[in-house]
Amino acid sequence: MVMSAWDRPWCASIGRDRIGERVEVVGWVRRRRDLGGLVFVDLRDRSGLLQLVFEEAMVSEGERLSGEDVIKVRGTVRMRAEGQANTDLESGEIEVLVDELEVLNTSETPPFVIEDRANAAEELRLTHRYLDLRRPEMTANLVLRHRVVAAIRRYFDAMDFVDVETPILTRSTPEGARDFLVPSRIHKESFYALPQSPQLFKQLLQVAGVGRYVQITRCFRDEDLRADRQPEFTQVDVEASFISEEDIYTLIEGLFQEIFPLVGIQPPARFPRLTYDEAMERFGSDRPDTRFGLELIDLATLCEGCGFGILEAAAASGRVKGLVVPGGAHLSRKQLDALSDYVKPYGAAGVLWFKRTADGVASPAKKALGDDGVARFLDAAGAREEDLLLAVGGAPGVVFAALGALRMHLAHEHDLIPAGRHDFLWVTDFPLLEWNEDDRRFYAMHHPFTAPRVDDEPLITSDPGAARARAYDVVMDGMELGGGSIRIHDPRLQRQLFATLGIDEAEARERFGFLLEAFRYGVPPHGGIALGLDRMVMLMAGRESIRDVIAFPKTTSASCLMTSAPSKVDDRQLADLGLRAVRKE
Repeated sequence: MVMSAWDRPWCASIGRDRIGERVEVVGWVRRRRDLGGLVFVDLRDRSGLLQLVFEEAMVSEGERLSGEDVIKVRGTVRMRAEGQANTDLESGEIEVLVDELEVLNTSETPPFVIEDRANAAEELRLTHRYLDLRRPEMTANLVLRHRVVAAIRRYFDAMDFVDVETPILTRSTPEGARDFLVPSRIHKESFYALPQSPQLFKQLLQVAGVGRYVQITRCFRDEDLRADRQPEFTQVDVEASFISEEDIYTLIEGLFQEIFPLVGIQPPARFPRLTYDEAMERFGSDRPDTRFGLELIDLATLCEGCGFGILEAAAASGRVKGLVVPGGAHLSRKQLDALSDYVKPYGAAGVLWFKRTADGVASPAKKALGDDGVARFLDAAGAREEDLLLAVGGAPGVVFAALGALRMHLAHEHDLIPAGRHDFLWVTDFPLLEWNEDDRRFYAMHHPFTAPRVDDEPLITSDPGAARARAYDVVMDGMELGGGSIRIHDPRLQRQLFATLGIDEAEARERFGFLLEAFRYGVPPHGGIALGLDRMVMLMAGRESIRDVIAFPKTTSASCLMTSAPSKVDDRQLADLGLRAVRKE
């Protein structure tokens, strides 16, 4: 039997409908079981597992197989013996009785067991990533990512978007994070930069009249890493002309209706919306997780003249907000002290607590406030018997950051997030600018081409900090999946914003000259959004790190354990680039 590789079935695709057929299958030996005169082998390929049986004359052939050997077998499909079906496998009702075996390659003992519940350390698995990817759950992540990308391409093609590639080697135009720089051999002492995003190019494509652009593109940022960040990542980059925010909302909601059902998640047809101010006031975060309560409560008015100096001072110079933990009055003093320690990295001095039990009210502030004063705080917050009120005071940014993080910490610690629930929403009306106290100047909260709300345009010169942006983020389960904005297309307004940012005409030409030159020749109104593909697939796969959905990721120290990148290069390579290594003694 000669079979084309393209006709050969995948292991998990063989079912009851093929009983009695002779098939050829290939893959890796997952496990061998010798039962005396009978050998069972679990064969693994990308699709899953298939049970092979070696009987009679083939027993000795099966006995020589070891884990991770690469084999090709031919045999007849038959039902498993009564009571032996494995309902956890797609091919669990059948087995293949082998009559021919070809060992294509043997394997040494792997450095870790290739199972879904492998106990190997992540460093070891990343060093041997090609083995880690053989694990069925990791293979499934790659297949899911492929299916998501395929659905994205189909969706945007149906919406008449044009997929356009933009340069990987470009000029440095810092967008907030540090650029990765690439020295030029031909142009000594000059550098390319790897793009943090295709932002300027996708705007130029609108000037060019492309109208609807999409690209699934690699982006590069030299920044500190964490579970949901990588130095190189993939985003779904979108830009279109003659649109409004509503068009973007409709477009992305439609996209999510296509891709999230691939894993059984059904987004609503229209996502709820929160302004930035409302999100911060209610949840302490501009990417709030709305699947549970613990909303923030303003306590400032209760603090004025309350008699407790710390609260009075915090209310006078900043904000005092709190949240109620239902049934939290049972927490011990040690646990409450730990919550205070938890918020200190966010700049807060600690957490002030109030609780009501059958024995009365309690709080570290009780001596100053009295029973009635403590009760007033609990009543104002809506706390009932056995509830706990936690309060933080200070500068607004500190209060929001501390309580926003504490809210998520408590939700996970006390299992407050409903299993299987997923919430999508839009966060809108971000501040256009943010003030940097150290530099004594404004910076663009997103980038300097984000348009202000039309009714806020006069504020750019009169009260820049109050101007709101035509910017939006799409959020799922407390994680930002993407963000974008309507862009400035009016040169006059762009010059005003540059002036507010302290960017004079010479600096603007130096940093963005090619874009500003293009804008002289008829730029249409336009806007867009960039979605984090890695984060979306991570959430869809139910993983906690984007490293699990990237084939060959970097560690949190931005290194590749498998290839030992980054690595040193020899002096001759440096000389070709006009560079020399400066080594510390």
